[in-house]
Amino acid sequence: MQIAAFLVVVGGIAWLVSRGAGAMPYRWQWARVLPYLYKTYEGAIYPGPLLRGLGVTLQISAWGFVVTLLAGLGAAMLAMSHSIVGRAVARAYVELIRNTPLLVQIYLFYFVLSPILGIGRDLTGILALGLFEGAFAAEIIRAGIAAVPRGQWEAAESLGLSPWHVRRHIILPQAARIVLPPLTSLAISLVKHSAIVSAIAIFDLTNEARNVIADTFLTFEIWLTIAAIYLIVTTTMSWLASLLERRLASGHR
Repeated sequence: MQIAAFLVVVGGIAWLVSRGAGAMPYRWQWARVLPYLYKTYEGAIYPGPLLRGLGVTLQISAWGFVVTLLAGLGAAMLAMSHSIVGRAVARAYVELIRNTPLLVQIYLFYFVLSPILGIGRDLTGILALGLFEGAFAAEIIRAGIAAVPRGQWEAAESLGLSPWHVRRHIILPQAARIVLPPLTSLAISLVKHSAIVSAIAIFDLTNEARNVIADTFLTFEIWLTIAAIYLIVTTTMSWLASLLERRLASGHR
């Protein structure tokens, strides 16, 4: 049913685009887009600038999600700790990041922190994205841990387990099943937000698209192609996450 609904939506969007394109006094040149996706030479296939940019986007998104999980888990643990300082640090981090624009944060990282830390633009983009999404992940993970019944804590503590082992072996595995769907949405959001790293001259999919448009003036064709690529990536991620969620649920039973 979900696949059928998705195909209906995609078909409806394609029909609207087709009708809109037909009503525009614009000569579409889709054939010129293909070489910017891939090229063939002597039987071998080589990625074009758009696919190379997609590779950079996926790489930055993957590493950014690792930073997201680490920052979110750390902030959630601090927020639920008995330390007043730890809770204050976690709250300050979450509020500061969530209430300032991502673009401003990226510029601050690139022009202020990057020279101090001596890191390149790719790592700067990864850290900025990861810490931004980590502030949202912290609240998701904290809510997931809080949703684990209190009896699980008490049962684990009655066995003499240390607080670390209680969290590591009892609480977090149960919380993982709870937080998986919202973390999936966060990962998809991270992929889409990664387009903003083009502001610091990282040659991701969006930046490569701008360069191709500057060379060819194929504005509509390239942006529609980029939108389709992002749609394919995010839809695939949603499908894989659904499979993982069902597997975890069946394993839990």
